[in-house]
Amino acid sequence: MNIATLIGRTTKDIDVRYTTGNNPMAVARFTLAVNRRGKDKGADFISCVAFGKTAETLGKYVSKGHRVGLVGHIQTGSYDRDGHKVYTTDVIVDGFDFLESKSDQPVPDGFVPDDDELPF
Repeated sequence: MNIATLIGRTTKDIDVRYTTGNNPMAVARFTLAVNRRGKDKGADFISCVAFGKTAETLGKYVSKGHRVGLVGHIQTGSYDRDGHKVYTTDVIVDGFDFLESKSDQPVPDGFVPDDDELPF
């Protein structure tokens, strides 16, 4: 079974690009900083890729420092660069949740956002 579940913060704004051809598809590549557990403090920087509507939504609503949770699967690959084989490991995003932005402040009691203020 190949399942990856991550919670972390984006390291920069998410850049969405589109494939060429008859049916262009959105592709978002980003890095998620995931804190390590235990005494060995630090973070791992995980390369993630999202496609289609998921990529477009991430690109529109998630920027540097946003905390997101995602579920996906690990995909490995390789390519040649200047005669040397380069190996890659990415998490392909199957779904995600908005958790918080870096600038989130506590919400005042009784605050209810208008429907047009919600990102979904």
